Amino acid sequence: MIREHLRDLPRLELPAGFALRLYQPSDEAHWLRIHLAADLLQPITPDLFASQFGSDPGLLADRQFYLLAPGGEVIGTATAWFKDNFEGRRFGRIHWLAIIPEFQGRGLSKPLLSATCHRLRELGHDCAYLTTSLSRPAAIHLYRSFGFRQRPVR
Repeated sequence: MIREHLRDLPRLELPAGFALRLYQPSDEAHWLRIHLAADLLQPITPDLFASQFGSDPGLLADRQFYLLAPGGEVIGTATAWFKDNFEGRRFGRIHWLAIIPEFQGRGLSKPLLSATCHRLRELGHDCAYLTTSLSRPAAIHLYRSFGFRQRPVR
């Protein structure tokens, strides 16, 4: 799915008590735990984090969000990633957004996506893409509500 521009992004606040923070060293374990709980459609392995994001902690500290429950538990994540040559252009990328099942349906995904999209714009991206599956209708609905549209098959 593609959002051709990052203008007019909704800015949504988290419900009271929830917070966002950026990547800190050793968050790989939180990322793995979240995706193991939330993603039952694809294999999630300990090596997946490094294969998707590399090992530059500075880059991650600029781009990867962690969602915190009121007690401080890490319950979600999303990354304002990028691809320098996506269909011939430089695109920002909404990458690996997930919230553990016990906290889904509480109005957290829209503020998490909002923060991630705004971060892409702050980092100089003017458009964004993401990948998802037709097996994820709630995710597709979320992304469409933010102006992402299915890209033509090439």
